[in-house]
Amino acid sequence: MILSSLLNAGYSLENSVKEALVELRLLYVKDNLIIKEFEYINQLIYMNISVERAFDDLAYRSHSEDIRSFAKVLRIAKRSGGELESIIAHTVGVIGDKVRIKEEIITMTTAKRFEQNVMNIFPLFIVLYIDISSPGFFNIMYTTIIGRVCMSIGLIVYLFAIYISKRLLNIEVSL
Repeated sequence: MILSSLLNAGYSLENSVKEALVELRLLYVKDNLIIKEFEYINQLIYMNISVERAFDDLAYRSHSEDIRSFAKVLRIAKRSGGELESIIAHTVGVIGDKVRIKEEIITMTTAKRFEQNVMNIFPLFIVLYIDISSPGFFNIMYTTIIGRVCMSIGLIVYLFAIYISKRLLNIEVSL
């Protein structure tokens, strides 16, 4: 977003990257990874390596699909001589939307995982409560064959439900 704003302000791409580093230093702590990466990109630019190659290098080192996409778009936009500002602004917007959606999905599944953990232990507390408040209530379930079969089936269903719920909520979010 900073890069896009600087391009809209009239800076060249190379100067935008240099100024973006100044802005990033105001936003993040000194040892933040994004600051180190922009310092490295600025060093590459200082050594007369093109901005496109510097971002390609960042994409290669980071293994991030979003950075790879941005580097590709940057390379194509710079080569085609199109409206670099609007292309980068649009790309940044798309990547930002992807990140927001991913964070939203993670937030929603985290809440459901917590719910699942509560629901997994809740039956144990119910059995413990009944056993403490009404001693002998479950004797028939543990002393007769039919009771043992019912409790075994109930345990199997309970464990299967835990397994299914963990599988349902163990989704990988990759946009």
